[in-house]
Amino acid sequence: MAKIRRDEVVSAALELLDVVGLDGLSTRRLAEKLGVESATLYWHFRDKSALLAEMASLVLTRHHTLDVPEDSADWPAWFADNARSFRSALLTYRDGALLHAGTTPNQDELARIVPKVAYLVRAGFSEPDAQMALLAAGQFTLGCVLEEQARDTGGASSDTDRNTAAAQPGSAISPIDPDVAFEFGLGLIINGLRNS
Repeated sequence: MAKIRRDEVVSAALELLDVVGLDGLSTRRLAEKLGVESATLYWHFRDKSALLAEMASLVLTRHHTLDVPEDSADWPAWFADNARSFRSALLTYRDGALLHAGTTPNQDELARIVPKVAYLVRAGFSEPDAQMALLAAGQFTLGCVLEEQARDTGGASSDTDRNTAAAQPGSAISPIDPDVAFEFGLGLIINGLRNS
């Protein structure tokens, strides 16, 4: 029986995710990709949900790596960049937002969140407000990417449908670029935090 490492399983699962999406990702397909029996995967992960959580964590470890600066004077710029970094990480893989939705931060992720909270506290936030600000921005970002990726895979109305609707006489809705929508919403969050 071929021996595989835990990190090999997770990396292969992310590669497979890009090909088949979250709905198509199965332990059987993953085992085939790795050239092992399905039971071998359970040596590393007690069930599929544990594998998915590890995949979501690895996405952030690899792609959401923005440092926390010492100087907190320009916290709005860092706060925006942090949300953009999270968005970029979720967009790195097909169904990245769906993979991340509903996960609970593991110890490594919590260790990366603590300095962010401390940074906002240095900028003048209370600790509870700093935590809630990061949570609100994270949930907003996740929702934006969920919508964007659903449209990209046809889960929502297609670009053609939206463009047709926007082109109809009397229609006041134009297609909205997801980057523009994200930046607009992020700006609202930051302005709200500045004024709270």
